[in-house]
Amino acid sequence: MKPNLIARGVAPLVAALLLTACAAPEFKQPHMDVPAAFKESQTPADTQVHTAADGSTWKLGQPAERQPRGEWWLAFHDPALNELIAEATKANANLEVAAARVKQARAIAGIAEADRIPQVGVNVGAQRNRASALSLGLPAGTPVAPGTAYSANLTASYEVDLFGRVSSNVSAARNDAASVEAMYRSVLLSVQADVAQTYFRLRATDAELDTLNRTVSLREESVKVNQRRFDLGDIGEFDLSRAKTELSTARAEAIGLQRQRVTTEHALAVLLGKPAASFTAAASPLLDSSLLPVIPAGLPSTLLERRPDIAAAQRSMEAANARIGVARSAMFPALTISANGGGAAGTFADVFKWSSRSWMLGALMSMPLIDGGRNSANIARSEAALQESVGSYRQSVLTAFAEVEDNLAGLRILSGQTAQIDDAVVSARRSADLAQKLYAAGRSSYLDLLDAQRNLATVERNAVQLRGNQAVTTVALIRALGGGWDGAEPATAQLPQAAMQASN
Repeated sequence: MKPNLIARGVAPLVAALLLTACAAPEFKQPHMDVPAAFKESQTPADTQVHTAADGSTWKLGQPAERQPRGEWWLAFHDPALNELIAEATKANANLEVAAARVKQARAIAGIAEADRIPQVGVNVGAQRNRASALSLGLPAGTPVAPGTAYSANLTASYEVDLFGRVSSNVSAARNDAASVEAMYRSVLLSVQADVAQTYFRLRATDAELDTLNRTVSLREESVKVNQRRFDLGDIGEFDLSRAKTELSTARAEAIGLQRQRVTTEHALAVLLGKPAASFTAAASPLLDSSLLPVIPAGLPSTLLERRPDIAAAQRSMEAANARIGVARSAMFPALTISANGGGAAGTFADVFKWSSRSWMLGALMSMPLIDGGRNSANIARSEAALQESVGSYRQSVLTAFAEVEDNLAGLRILSGQTAQIDDAVVSARRSADLAQKLYAAGRSSYLDLLDAQRNLATVERNAVQLRGNQAVTTVALIRALGGGWDGAEPATAQLPQAAMQASN
């Protein structure tokens, strides 16, 4: 075979191999064992499911960090909560930080995009110099007059993306920006959930304080009654002293609970972006947990679509995969085309004359020959970074599944506890009432009355705490599910207002 024919056949093959060698590898989604249903879920499965050959059901999970999640807090039908979350969304400091990061990531993506188009610039300058006589070929000592040169040039340069460096860098920057936007939504969801949980903790504390205040009032009345009976000689000092002790103890517990309320109120102020000294929350006891919404968990695979932290990990993987292409391209030639056109003359007016014109057109092909293994090490680093991001993604998914299961189990167990404690409250109130009547009739001791009253106070406080735990756990489940459960179709959505302002 003739040499030129061999060259014609081999050259395209070599070019194809080079292009394949340096391009970013095809991204492969890590395999995750996604269960068909949550173990703790008692809700029916979503409708858009597939049935496998073994009879198990599943749903394809795709990252949808732009999917609108809705105003989930409206399900609690609490105008005060709605107002607090709206206020936190506008003024929370952590959201401002996250929004600024979104702006930075978008700007970096714009910088990477700029490499796709030719870079054009203009140079205008003046230079005055005096050359030596010897440099001009004149005898030494020959006087040489200084001269002034003026120039004006239009320059252009463009890197031909032969081996995918530019496109891989753009892909990495875009996925980084998408990851940061998803993290913004994760911070937004966390702030909203933190506000809701802190609000319900505050209301549960108010309800607990209300219970303690009733206990204090009961103890005050008991001291008054025992004081009168002691003055009349019906009882000894022992019963009076016990009544006063119980009163002081109840008051101390109420004062201690006030500290807890103040701390919770201050935490809520920080979430709202306000100084603690300028925020006061009105007392609003949480009296009924039956109005809490029931949150359907749906299918585990839909969690991969709703959780913004999982979406962020997904985009980070894709960015790391694209950076492998950037690292590989450094081992192959880079082709830069440049052009320069303008004029130079002794006076500025002559610079733009046709006779003063000058131009240059060139192409530069460069590639490393000996780099001491730097580029190979950079490729290995990029591949290891991809492995790291894959591990982080897997951990995010496993953590998300565990959080949902934890909160589903928590709600189930709390529901059973609440049913039992409600029965206990009824019995304890009946016992306390009977003990009061028996003591008033002189048929039982004061210690029996105190025991019944203490038991009632304990049971009522447990009931209040359970109500607060149910509300907090309900919000935690919503957070674990990614802030939504309505199965809305993925759609392109704008960032919330704070991020939009930061990106403008």
